[in-house]
Amino acid sequence: MKVIKAKTAGFCFGVKRAVDTVYEQLDKKKDGERIYTYGPIIHNEEVIKDMEAKGVEVLRSEEELEKLQGGTVIIRSHGVEKRIYDILDEKHVKIVDATCPFVKKIHNIVQEQNREGRYIVIIGNPEHPEVRGIKGWAGEEACVIQDRADAEKFSVDANKKICIVSQTTFNYNKFKDLVEIISEKSYDVSVLNTICNATKERQTEAQSIAETVDAMIVIGDKHSSNTQKLFEICHGACNNTYYIQTLDDLDLNQLGSVETVGITAGASTPNNIIEEVQNNVRIIF
Repeated sequence: MKVIKAKTAGFCFGVKRAVDTVYEQLDKKKDGERIYTYGPIIHNEEVIKDMEAKGVEVLRSEEELEKLQGGTVIIRSHGVEKRIYDILDEKHVKIVDATCPFVKKIHNIVQEQNREGRYIVIIGNPEHPEVRGIKGWAGEEACVIQDRADAEKFSVDANKKICIVSQTTFNYNKFKDLVEIISEKSYDVSVLNTICNATKERQTEAQSIAETVDAMIVIGDKHSSNTQKLFEICHGACNNTYYIQTLDDLDLNQLGSVETVGITAGASTPNNIIEEVQNNVRIIF
């Protein structure tokens, strides 16, 4: 009986930085001062519950943002549109920016490419906050492509130069496929692979483990894009793949007859949750 935990499982650099930023602001908070995050700082309900218990308030809409009277607003790791910064500046609210540096780099890229006249193509999930944030820095001439159907129907002026970037947590192989479809349309295309290296390494390791085990456990929040993609990859390599948020979601009896189990986790999953799952899985073997 064997349990294999992915070395890349758990908090990535950008997520750890964002979470640490919130707790640092709580430590420095003066009496009466209010600490907000614009949207959940990361996609993990357990982490957000702990922050809220310590006094952090989550602003979930621009309407709530508009009603602010002072306080400190922490920008989430996924980043936000430029207009959110403008709103906060106009209200003279203190901003603490916890945007992942790799996401911030994409903001700078699309802003610069837009100024140079290129049409911006963002490959990713249009409903994901990171993608909405990137689009908010890309100007009017921009679109989001999520799948093959989007790529096949993509069309702009034949003389328009195009810059393609990606959501940091997008599936690397899907990114390559979609880029190929767009490139075949004979546009002047500049491709910038902005998928985070940590994401690619996590996906590669997860697939490698899933191909060798009898069952695979993927731990992460249901709203986490990178965890969803880990599940897709693992399920493609191992039919017995389970997507859980915490140990409570796992039926340990389902693992009773297997000889090897792999465990990986999304970039927003705390180590204590991973360790709890790992320790309990080991007990049944």
